[in-house]
Amino acid sequence: MPTLRSSSSPSSVSSPLRRASGGGQRVLSASSSSSVNMPCGDRDSDQTAEGDSDSLSADEGSDFEDSLRHSVKKRAAKRPLRTTPVAKHPKKGSRMVRGHGQRDSEPPTSDLFDAVKAAKSDMQSLVDEWLDSYKQDQDAGFLELINFFIRSCGCKGNVTSEMFKKMSNSEIIRHLTEQFNEDSGEYPLTAPGPSWKKFQGSFCEFVKTLVYQCQYSLLYDGFPMDNLISLLTGLSDSQVRAFRHTSTLAAMKLMTSLVRVALQLSLHKDNNQRQYEAERNKGPGHRAPERLESLLEKRKELQEHQEEIEGMMNALFRGVFVHRYRDILPEIRAICIEEIGSWMQSYSTSFLTDSYLKYIGWTLHDKHREVRLKCLKALKGLYGSRDLTARLELFTSRFKDRMVSMVMDREYDVAVEAVKLLILILKNMEGVLTDADCEGIYPVVYASNRALASAAGEFLYWKLFYPECETKMVSGRERRRSPRAQRTFFHLLLSFFVESELHNHAAYLVDSLWDCAGSQLKDWESLTSLLLEKDQNLDDVQESTLIEILVSSVRQASEGHPPVGRITGRKGLTPKERKIQADDKVKLTEHLIPLLPQLLAKFSADAEKVAPLLQLLNYFDLNIYCTRRLEKHLELFLQQLQEVVVKHAEPTVLEAGAHALYLLCNPEFTFFGRVDFARSQLVDLLSDRFQQELEELLQSSFLDEDEVYSLAATLKRLSAFYNAHDLTRWELYEPCFRLLRKAVDTGEVPHQVMLPALTLVYFSILWTLTHLSGSGASQKQLLSLKDRMVAFCELCQSCLSDVASEIQEQAFVLLSDLLLIFSPQMIVGGRDFLRPLVFFPEATLQSELASFLMDHVFIQPGELGSGHSQEDHLQIEQLHQRRRLLAGFCKLLLYGVLEMDAASDVFKHYNKFYGDYGDIIKETLTRARQIDRSHCSRILLLSLKQLYTELLQEQGPQGLNELPAFSEMRDLARREGIKFSLSESPPTGSSGQPPNLAFLELLAEFSPRLFHQDKQLLLSYLEKCLQRVSQAPDCPWGPVTTYCHSLSPVENTVEANPQGYPRSKKRRTEGPSRQQREDISSSQEESLQLNSIPPTPTLTSTAIKRRQPLGGLEEMEEGSPEPELVQSSQPLSGNQRSRLSSPQHFRTLLNRSGPGLGNRLTRLSLMEEDEEEIQSELSEEWQDTDKVMISKFMRSSPASGSVLTSRRLHGILCLSLSAPPCLHAHTCALLLSLTN
Repeated sequence: MPTLRSSSSPSSVSSPLRRASGGGQRVLSASSSSSVNMPCGDRDSDQTAEGDSDSLSADEGSDFEDSLRHSVKKRAAKRPLRTTPVAKHPKKGSRMVRGHGQRDSEPPTSDLFDAVKAAKSDMQSLVDEWLDSYKQDQDAGFLELINFFIRSCGCKGNVTSEMFKKMSNSEIIRHLTEQFNEDSGEYPLTAPGPSWKKFQGSFCEFVKTLVYQCQYSLLYDGFPMDNLISLLTGLSDSQVRAFRHTSTLAAMKLMTSLVRVALQLSLHKDNNQRQYEAERNKGPGHRAPERLESLLEKRKELQEHQEEIEGMMNALFRGVFVHRYRDILPEIRAICIEEIGSWMQSYSTSFLTDSYLKYIGWTLHDKHREVRLKCLKALKGLYGSRDLTARLELFTSRFKDRMVSMVMDREYDVAVEAVKLLILILKNMEGVLTDADCEGIYPVVYASNRALASAAGEFLYWKLFYPECETKMVSGRERRRSPRAQRTFFHLLLSFFVESELHNHAAYLVDSLWDCAGSQLKDWESLTSLLLEKDQNLDDVQESTLIEILVSSVRQASEGHPPVGRITGRKGLTPKERKIQADDKVKLTEHLIPLLPQLLAKFSADAEKVAPLLQLLNYFDLNIYCTRRLEKHLELFLQQLQEVVVKHAEPTVLEAGAHALYLLCNPEFTFFGRVDFARSQLVDLLSDRFQQELEELLQSSFLDEDEVYSLAATLKRLSAFYNAHDLTRWELYEPCFRLLRKAVDTGEVPHQVMLPALTLVYFSILWTLTHLSGSGASQKQLLSLKDRMVAFCELCQSCLSDVASEIQEQAFVLLSDLLLIFSPQMIVGGRDFLRPLVFFPEATLQSELASFLMDHVFIQPGELGSGHSQEDHLQIEQLHQRRRLLAGFCKLLLYGVLEMDAASDVFKHYNKFYGDYGDIIKETLTRARQIDRSHCSRILLLSLKQLYTELLQEQGPQGLNELPAFSEMRDLARREGIKFSLSESPPTGSSGQPPNLAFLELLAEFSPRLFHQDKQLLLSYLEKCLQRVSQAPDCPWGPVTTYCHSLSPVENTVEANPQGYPRSKKRRTEGPSRQQREDISSSQEESLQLNSIPPTPTLTSTAIKRRQPLGGLEEMEEGSPEPELVQSSQPLSGNQRSRLSSPQHFRTLLNRSGPGLGNRLTRLSLMEEDEEEIQSELSEEWQDTDKVMISKFMRSSPASGSVLTSRRLHGILCLSLSAPPCLHAHTCALLLSLTN
């Protein structure tokens, strides 16, 4: 086996296929960095000189170097020194001979590649077949193997026998590079499709099997493996990505297989040594000299084999890994890191040293997710073994901070692996992670990603809970945890949740711990015993937290999915998980049904504790009340429920109680009659109390605070139950309406009484509508319901002007819902019999709704602080309420309840309140455009006019353009024109400017994006419009000057050629390719010098491929009369040009030959005529012609279309203002769809 002599020069070239002089010996050269040295056309794999020197110096501590130096001296006498693991020709006496009469010919197509690609046959039999063919004809067999790797790179070329004899590796690779197809960036390892899906696995399996089958024969004869290593080393240094990627994968898999062979040799050596020592220690009469001699020969043979394998591994490590672990391609870096991790695990005695670990440590900082992921997985395999962790102390101390920081990685899967790695460090290396390290991991248990939160929960369990609650193993089986250990677990859980103050909801902590501590969390017996104990030593906060943990664990066991807001990638439960879920639901129901009345009785006075306890009924299997004969516990629960409802008036408690009773009031249950009777008793009690207190209120002129509180509490209870239960038979509408009528007329009813009364009347109307939704409703019943609804709407309309803001907001919400329910939408779906109930609000009501929105929604809130103070929470709640009000109003607009013109009050605040309501307004705008694009465009114009008029009234015309509000209007000033700016004349006898003239400065913002032809047309139209307005010749108006300057040819020249480069007059004769058009249109405001740079090809060859000159592209980019149009749109055909430029299509006083102007010239020429005389005939013409233009705009590519419309935007808009209203809206709708 040849030994390796390393070279420190990265530019040295190996020529392993060169015939040596004299005696058939081989003189071979090696390079530690590259087998080829070619000029770089594409620096895809460029490495800095500093990086190369670092890598080479980093390897000087290689474990193979010492043995390599010894092997050179040891084996010098046995065979000549060879400086590379590659042999071009066989050893002396083993010359390769072809079959008799066989000529040197081209190698056959690679059947080996097709077989591996198909992956249909057993890989071992495939390798055996190749070995048989190789033994018959070594040249042909090895050429087939070489061509297999070449074809696996995606190269269509082949290595012929002639090339193999006369060319060096670098020449062969250079020749193959010439034949490589660079049109596509895909090659077998990256190609899509089912045929290539399993290729990488088959390819790696083939390399592994090849080494395994050769480990006892061909692996040590010096020919095939050495040549193969040299070829792969040369390919791995190629500039062609496919060569580099595929050969690196093959080399690393080859190295992994050699590591396994080296490990087996090491084990055989150890076994041989033990046998030799045992034989030598025998007495003189029992010792066998032949046996000792045989063992010595065997040990010598194993030593030689090991030296040869180590030489191969050293060549692969230095020639491939050292350079490719920092390759520019992340897939290659990931391959290297994954394989070195496997070497460290399988052959730790040689590879688990700091000289190799440093590569993984350095790569932990890689910017690509896949590489960081491979690093962490490699380290997990090392830290998972206690035997290996003792050799990782130095590495851990050096890179521990980086591993801890990766918990906060932006990629969730990387962060998950980082937490799992830290769990292994925590288990197997005691005391390494400090408290400060752990405190950075604890907050992750509340992460939104469930995988990450679950991993952090496991870390928390092993750090805090497991040492205290460790279970003992008895006879190999885990015994049941003691109650004391369970109590300790819950006390620790409480302490962590309460003292850490990281989150307010224990449900997320329970979900994080569910996978690792689910059995403890499902110990509801311990949980309830802690809660029901008298001497439990728990304070109020701990009791509330423990109840929340109980409810969260019950919900998790019953529903089987994480809480709201936590993301999980799973679609559903497996059959096994569903079985566990059903069993857990039965267990928790059987345990908690008898204890729930006791828990309610103990905590009935505390609303914060009793509300979640009432929610437990949502997760019960309620049939168990019948099947287990637990009706007596149901009676106790109903009694406690009635006491809780009568005792509390908090909305959370009342809603939980009403929903719990709703769950039990199912007619399918056998106990329905008993529950219905209990519900009737409760409602009778509340109704009688309400009637009595109402009479006192109506008859008395003054009520003390206790009476007001009692009446308000009763109304709240009735309102909560009316939401979940049909209380129509108690006829609560009339007394509540009388109460509200008195409140509106006299103002003597307290606000806390009005709020639930409004809700009661609202629910009464909805339940009545539910009864009448059947087809059997009479006309009288429908009209009666409509009268009630109209009367209630009038009452709510009166409440919109109430003093209390909460009354106004409640009335607005109820009005919005009712108007939407009783809109024309209610008759859709075959319910035409409900047509008498359809209600259209009057103009006064619509106006008041819009005014309320302006006064209560579009207001500037105070500055929000850190978000943790009470005031910040209050502001956030108020913002949610305002968003709810705006959403209700927008729904009325979209469903046609309100006039769509009212949307202008919403749209004009889009920019100013984008942070608070941007998503709502944008969605409304999108839906409105889908309904009617023309109408939506007119509304946007109206919004802009209103905004400008309001600013003009507030500030006056002086200094208008310097105001912040004026700057905000610039973002909305995309749908107005010159006509609005000059629509009003200055006051009679005044020399001032028109009030709206400053609007021209807004239009000037978009002039740089216009074509030169459009600027000329608009400038001409502006001059004609100014002729109708009196202007002092010695005192020009500033806005007009600014706008004219933005449309001047000088401005256009600067805009078109900002860097002053001269344009050539040579016209492009061929349209640009699709890729070039996208590159050009992506940056229209940049210099053409940037656009002339050709795109970088996906695959770049070595020095054989020349860089494409820029001359051709520069000629293509040279100017024409329409430079922007040529760059951003496709050229028109001859028919299109003739049709658009023909005099029959348009008439104009301006230049008719301007290309690309189309029928826009018609509009400017017609602006001089009387609009009233030509409106009817223009309407039809504009609709037809602009539809053609719009279709052309929409058919253009996304990149070119966006640029084209942005440059034509201003011109089309200004022209559309002089057109009939139908076209004006139609064009603006187009602009709205394209600019958004």
